[in-house]
Amino acid sequence: MKQVAIGAAYGGGGLGLLSAAFYGLLLGQATLARRAIQPLEVGPPPADGRYGAADGIPVRLALLGDSSMVGYGVGTVAETPGALFGTGLARLSDRPVDVVSAAEIGARSCDLAAQVDAVLPGRPELALIFIGGNDVTHKTRPAIAVAQLRSAVRRLVDAGAEVVVGTCPDLGTIRPIPQPLRFIVRRWSRDLAAAQTVATVEAGGRTVSLGDLLGAEFAAHPVEMFSPDRFHPSAAGYGRAVDAMLPSAAAALGLGPDAAVEPRRGEGVRSLVDAAVAAAEAAGTEVAPAEVGGRERGPWGRWVELRHRIRLFGGAPTVGSAPSAV
Repeated sequence: MKQVAIGAAYGGGGLGLLSAAFYGLLLGQATLARRAIQPLEVGPPPADGRYGAADGIPVRLALLGDSSMVGYGVGTVAETPGALFGTGLARLSDRPVDVVSAAEIGARSCDLAAQVDAVLPGRPELALIFIGGNDVTHKTRPAIAVAQLRSAVRRLVDAGAEVVVGTCPDLGTIRPIPQPLRFIVRRWSRDLAAAQTVATVEAGGRTVSLGDLLGAEFAAHPVEMFSPDRFHPSAAGYGRAVDAMLPSAAAALGLGPDAAVEPRRGEGVRSLVDAAVAAAEAAGTEVAPAEVGGRERGPWGRWVELRHRIRLFGGAPTVGSAPSAV
């Protein structure tokens, strides 16, 4: 995985060549899987609006990405990631939160440039991104996808926003996808997640790995965690993803526990590529830029800090039900 992460993040990448027969088998299975995934009749309502207390200067929050940020599969505003993030950050900051979403159903990394164009006029303080699943299902080359993500993160950071990316989820948990295609997409998902971490941190953002965290729970509780299409999360599934990412979103705004909390085994400062690979294998792991002796880079590249914010928050905050946006 380390070689794939390095290659994909820095311009190469790929999983190697598959035999023609095996590739044909995968294409056939992908066609059957798409037929088995039934589209939902309606999408979720928009989550744009103000959440939390009416007093104070609002936190300007921008949401970018695909259907996992839109909340495809839920029926009410309160169940969408936008409302959950808005409400959770309002509670943690004791400030209202103004949510503006440019996320779109079916979006890939190539769509992030237009989404950044849409949110930059609002001068967001914090931008949250869920992206990658559709890049895997459309067989986008990892090097291309992560270059597009890197560009989007850099533009947001240069505009003054803190950026947190929830890396590609584990698509190997999706029931309609048969073996061996399920094994392949699981590997694609993890390789892309590691490469996304390298690209995001190099551009000045931070990441939170979602794959294993969601993978284990989604595999164990498919009825509760998946929506009726058996592909997108249910309200409970989205809530779990938000709970995993909310502590890092709060930390990006300077909220939450002090950074001097004693690290546990596996946490701490290390090189970026090593941290990216470790994060892809350990769910709920945040990777953020760091310095050692006043320097951003060491003999093995960019220094980063790997930590588990959920632990530092004493367990992920319970986001609960969001009020209606105004």
